Amino acid sequence: MRKELVISKLRVMKNTFLFVIFFCLIVSVSFVSAAGPATEEGPMAWVWRILNFAILVFLLVKFAGKPLKNFLKQRSEMIEKSIKDAQEAKEIAKKALEEVEQRLKLKDKEVAEILEVAKTSGEEEQKRLIEDAERLKTKILEQAKANIEHEVKMAKEAIKAEAVEEAIKLSEEKIKNRLTREDHDKILQDSIKLLGARN
Repeated sequence: MRKELVISKLRVMKNTFLFVIFFCLIVSVSFVSAAGPATEEGPMAWVWRILNFAILVFLLVKFAGKPLKNFLKQRSEMIEKSIKDAQEAKEIAKKALEEVEQRLKLKDKEVAEILEVAKTSGEEEQKRLIEDAERLKTKILEQAKANIEHEVKMAKEAIKAEAVEEAIKLSEEKIKNRLTREDHDKILQDSIKLLGARN
């Protein structure tokens, strides 16, 4: 197709060149005959002029008419084809734009759905974490209460044991202070008797 177009252009250029040469020849002949002696200004001068003009028109039609017509026809076909191609490209671009807009709408919808799911999921996770924290808090409080109760019980028992020990010490001291030598001997003999009875 491209090769044919180049050949066609070369033919047009060749024919145009020939036309220019013939045109120059005819114009020079016309000037020569017009520049002749003034005595030839009769009917023959007009005949030569008309004949020159007719030859010029004939040569124009013969050599330049068809190539010029073909060139103009090809040029108009090329312009029509370019316009058609441009319209097709415009339609394709329009369809592509519509597809892109549709995809963007779908993407916007998908993004909105993803955000909604993420929001719902986040809220559920937050609720679950709060519930877990409340359960843990309750468990920790119960454990702390049990530990405190245990510590209080242990402290009470320690205080009680200490109080008993102190009471025993105080009692021993009071008894020691009140016991006489005779009471001491009597307790010692009673203890020996008890030991002897057990054996």
